[in-house]
Amino acid sequence: MNRQTEMSELGLGRKRRIDIWSNFTYDNKDNKSVCKPCGVKIAGKNTTNLKRHLQTAHPEIHTKIQKMSDDHGLGGNKASDATSTTQQQAISDFLRSSKYKTESKEQQTKEQAIARWIGRTGLPLTTIEDEDFVLMMGMIDGRLTVPKKTKISNLIETQYEHERQKFRESLAAARKVSIGLDLWTKKGLTASFLAISACYFCVEKSKPAHILLALQQVGHPHTAQAIKACVDKCMQEWTIPKEKILTVITDNGSNMVAAFKNTTAEETSSEDDSPGSTIESDSEIDDQRYRHVDMELDRTPCVVHTIQLVVHMLQKETTVKRVLDKARSVVKLFRKSSVATQKLLDQCGVIVVNDCPTRWSSTFNMITRLLKVKDAVCQISNDMGWDSLLTSEWQKLSSLHDLLLPFAEHTKTLQSDTTSMSLVVPALFDLLTHLTDFAVNTRYRDLATLADKMRSNLNQRFACILDTTDEKFSPLAAAACFVNPTVCEIIVNVDVANGNIQELLKQAEDYVVKCTKQEGQSENDEEEVIEEPEAAPSSKQPVFRFLSKCRTTRPKQKTSTSNIRQQIIKYKKELSHPITEDTGTDFWLGKSDSVYHSLKPFALDLLAMPASQAFAERVFSITGDLTRGRRNRGRVTLERSAFLKMNRNK
Repeated sequence: MNRQTEMSELGLGRKRRIDIWSNFTYDNKDNKSVCKPCGVKIAGKNTTNLKRHLQTAHPEIHTKIQKMSDDHGLGGNKASDATSTTQQQAISDFLRSSKYKTESKEQQTKEQAIARWIGRTGLPLTTIEDEDFVLMMGMIDGRLTVPKKTKISNLIETQYEHERQKFRESLAAARKVSIGLDLWTKKGLTASFLAISACYFCVEKSKPAHILLALQQVGHPHTAQAIKACVDKCMQEWTIPKEKILTVITDNGSNMVAAFKNTTAEETSSEDDSPGSTIESDSEIDDQRYRHVDMELDRTPCVVHTIQLVVHMLQKETTVKRVLDKARSVVKLFRKSSVATQKLLDQCGVIVVNDCPTRWSSTFNMITRLLKVKDAVCQISNDMGWDSLLTSEWQKLSSLHDLLLPFAEHTKTLQSDTTSMSLVVPALFDLLTHLTDFAVNTRYRDLATLADKMRSNLNQRFACILDTTDEKFSPLAAAACFVNPTVCEIIVNVDVANGNIQELLKQAEDYVVKCTKQEGQSENDEEEVIEEPEAAPSSKQPVFRFLSKCRTTRPKQKTSTSNIRQQIIKYKKELSHPITEDTGTDFWLGKSDSVYHSLKPFALDLLAMPASQAFAERVFSITGDLTRGRRNRGRVTLERSAFLKMNRNK
């Protein structure tokens, strides 16, 4: 049988592998290939299957075939492959030698990407002229002409102005704005920076937004006048009128309090303005630094900062401080010993963490980690000959963990950039209820005393939010809670012994009416009085577990029904039904503009508000090296880079 007949008989459509088929015959009738050496039948005529059979059953034949293939190129056309490779290389070389035109879309897109990277990271412009950078870009895209630093500088400035204009238009469309401030000083006191942010409900995107407005270097001393000047300048640049600002959220620094003080009788606070710090001073306040500045803006204290001041009372209880100091000494021993740290990593996969007075919930995190690796710490301490905590001290540490757990949970929730102001009131009542229960149930008298002191301190510090009789009371947080149906129902149906819930909600209601009153509506409009129906409990599980057991029957209320009040009454009726939306924002976005034409926009503005100025504080963590070293001299570069980096994807 000649070769052509054999190929026809096999039904092959391409040149067959002689080296493999010399060991097989093909039965066209059964569609099987038969191995000549062993007679095994293999279904079909796939060369790969035949080769796999030889490799498994006849390795010596397979090795011989493999050697012949390497020597003579059987099973593949090496000449063809080499030709193809040469052609591809030629095409690649041609494309690399053919650069993009300067005005081409590809060249401009890549230049803008480089400018965006340099602008956001704050790297020096000379980076793009570095030989390794040029080489890297050539390897990525040989057709790209790496631009010079002058062009990149112009592109960065163009992008910066474009972003500023975009957010300026977004702020102009916003109904209400909340301002956040934070002042940060470098180590060595060589430079200080003031970050100013704005949180608002973005009408175009129908979602809350929080952006950085300015990052300005300020000189010493950090007087109230200096802070006032920076804020005034920023508001003028962004054309934000005072009547559009709901509140200014700051820490408890005395200069911040003085800058936004509306009454000359208001006391100044002496807490340090660093995050989480509670260092108090009894020294006389400098008149120039803390002198009252008349500024028609309401100030709201950062809720998370203030909560951490309550937590820091741990350090003032002698017996508790003794246990914490011993725990810190154990942590310090481990963190200074590489041997102990390695043993701990081998056993637990984690190491102990130390607390820091300027980090929120850091003491809780230290205790949590110690309790997690308790057995390993005791064993390794014994092996190393170190003193560890006694059994009674471990037990007290566990009770401290239970005491601090709700504070850590609410701190994590309330430090979000947006939509957390509505959670402040229920969170505070939850903490008060927790402290009451803890003082009753704990078996440690000193911890019970501490819980009582913390409860009293919490009431005192947040009287401006919880106590309607306080001279500094502001209904803003209560109003935000009132328009959030996912948490309002919890507050309405709980009975907290020290809180006048109904009066708080009444003040919140009046605040909403005052702020949403339509132009031309008279204070003396005739009002109809109706009874408000009793609200049924929501089907959603409450997120504030200490309040869940305090639920009580909500008394009927009589409410005026002017235009805005009719909308409020309708909203209250909806609270009697289960709330299916996950957030208050989703609830209001799903409501008709015609039905809630006054209440809906203001509710969305209130729900967008943050409870802390953590966003402005976070600027100094994200900008990193931008606030260090010689680059501080480039103030424009610093502010521009921080703006582009913080406001990305907004």
